[in-house]
Amino acid sequence: MSTHEPPADRDGSPAPTGADSLSRSAVVSGPEPSPERQATPDGGPVPEQSEDQPEAAEKDGEDGESEPGRSRSRDLLLLVGICLAALLLVNAFVARPFTVPSGSMEDTLQPGDRLIANQLAYAFGGHPRRGDIVVFDGVGSFLPEPAGQPGFWDNVRSVGRDLGLVPAGNTVYVKRVIGVGGDRVRSTGPGAPLTVNGVPVDETSYLAPGDQPSDVAFDVVVPPGELFVLGDHRSASRDSRDHLGEPGGGFVPADKVIGRADWVVYPFSRLTGLDRPSAFTAVTGTGGHGDQG
Repeated sequence: MSTHEPPADRDGSPAPTGADSLSRSAVVSGPEPSPERQATPDGGPVPEQSEDQPEAAEKDGEDGESEPGRSRSRDLLLLVGICLAALLLVNAFVARPFTVPSGSMEDTLQPGDRLIANQLAYAFGGHPRRGDIVVFDGVGSFLPEPAGQPGFWDNVRSVGRDLGLVPAGNTVYVKRVIGVGGDRVRSTGPGAPLTVNGVPVDETSYLAPGDQPSDVAFDVVVPPGELFVLGDHRSASRDSRDHLGEPGGGFVPADKVIGRADWVVYPFSRLTGLDRPSAFTAVTGTGGHGDQG
C-alpha cells in the first residue's frame, strides 16, 4: 500500500487524474520535467541535484588539473637526485677538486687555486711519470701513520673525502714527480741542476724565479712503486728532501696518489691545463717506469 499522496495544485485542490492530469500539471507547474528527472528505475522520483554537487565536480576537476603539477615535481626531484648521484660518482672515481693550500708550487700553482685531479690518469695500468703534478695522501710518507685503528667517524670522514663532501684536510699534498721507481735522483747542492739517472734536468720552465733546483745535496734511489716529489717553489717547499732521514725516506707510495693535477679551473683568470713539461725528455729510456703512460 502506497503512502505517496498526489501532489496538490497551488490552490490547494488535489491534482486531477486521468487525461486532464498532464495538461493541468503542465499549465500550473511550468515546463515538462526532463526524462531524467521523471522517475527512478523503481518508479520513485529522481532526487534533485544538490547545490554542492557542482562544487564537488569543480574540486574533482581541480584535483585532476593538479596531478600533472605533482608529476612534474616528482620528475624534477628525481632528476636532481640522479644529477647529485652522478656528481658524487664523478667525484669519487673520475675527477676530484682540490684547493691549493700553500705557495710550495708557485708559480705553476698559486695559493687558493682550484684544481681538478684526474683520478683515471693511472687507473688502468698507468703510472705517474716524471714531470707530472700529482695530488697524494701524505700519511705514511710526509706524515706519520695515526696511532691505533681508525674509529667509526674517521671512516665516515674518509668516505666523505672520497666523495668530495668533506674537505681534503691537511694530509693531502700537491707536488711534482721528479723520480719514479728505479730512478737515481741526485743533487750536488746550489748552482747545479738535478740529475736523474745521470742526465741533467733543465727545470727553468717551471721553477719559481730565483730558486735553485736544490739548496741541499742528496743522492737517492727511488724504491719500486714509490715516487720522489718536489715543489716548484723549492725554497718554500717541504717535500721529499725534508723527509730523507725519516721512516719511508721521503718517498711517496704510488698507490697513495689520488690523481694527476690536470686543470686549474678557478679563479677563471687562471683557467689552464697543466701539461707535462719537456724537461724530462732527455731522461726517456734511462730506466724506471717514468717512460710509461
